Amino acid sequence: MVTHLPDVRYLSGFTGSSAALAVTRRAVRIFTDGRYKTQAAEEVSAARVEIVSNSPAVSAVQWLAAQPGVDEAGFNPMQTSVADLARWRASLPGRLRRSFLSSLPDSLIEPLRAVKDNEELAVMAEAALLGCTLFDHVLRMVRPGVPEIEIAAELEHQARLLGAEGMSFETIAASGARSALPHGRATSNPLPRRGFLTLDFGVILKGYCSDMTRTVYLGKPKAEERRAYDAVLEAQEAAVAAVGAGVSCGDIDEAARSVLRGHGLAEAFTHSTGHGVGLEIHEPPRVGSGQKTRLQPGMVITIEPGVYLEGRFGIRIEDMVAVTRTGGQVLTPAPKALIEL
Repeated sequence: MVTHLPDVRYLSGFTGSSAALAVTRRAVRIFTDGRYKTQAAEEVSAARVEIVSNSPAVSAVQWLAAQPGVDEAGFNPMQTSVADLARWRASLPGRLRRSFLSSLPDSLIEPLRAVKDNEELAVMAEAALLGCTLFDHVLRMVRPGVPEIEIAAELEHQARLLGAEGMSFETIAASGARSALPHGRATSNPLPRRGFLTLDFGVILKGYCSDMTRTVYLGKPKAEERRAYDAVLEAQEAAVAAVGAGVSCGDIDEAARSVLRGHGLAEAFTHSTGHGVGLEIHEPPRVGSGQKTRLQPGMVITIEPGVYLEGRFGIRIEDMVAVTRTGGQVLTPAPKALIEL
């Protein structure tokens, strides 16, 4: 049973908002509703399409239960609500309600999605470069007095004009003291005459997400602010340099964290160093302290250390990095040296 839509898309190519995939040794069915009859026929070739009037997931469960030799059906508990599971069980004959649906100990799809093929990597590189183009564009309107929300709106408007299907997540544009909020949503606050502006954004292109962060400065930074920025940049570049096949995610995190520790800023780095990216903005692996997962060629991760001093300022620098057999390839080559505007 596959019900998580990004997993359904990955396995079948179907991009609609309502679907469930049922897989046995002998057959594959994708269930969706009448809104997607034409779309499913166009997008899906590796599975038989079934158009149903009730819940696609319920239809998938019932179809699986009716297949000869199928004694149980596995589902991903990380993507299944208690209410959904109760509804699926209620749709089965009484004798099957307890035993037929089986929670899988690990996702079968996530490890497949974590390693991108060449076609996926090409799309992700294109999405990442589009993000860099947007950053260059929006810098032209960054000046004191412009509301943060206008900066975010211009990024998102321009992304659409350049072919993006949407944004990977709500654009972060946080300036001045608000830059110390790691996920500071854009507000009507005007950009300050002097202070940092953190821009964290990404686009969706052909289904795949991009993610990048750059922090710029309005005016002339103080010595302390420049030292903090240089420390974050050093940490970010150290972690990027540590990327390689076989390296553990915990070691990547430590490469960044140890630099900030040396600058006396480790306590101000309050989140993980990065995460996987793909059809979703946050995917395995997690690049955090103590994480044992070892990087494989084809994985795409973010490297995004930051420093956040509450009530004062914050800095984050983020790249997307594709893991190769010999190291890591940065997909977001926008400038990282401190830009003063």
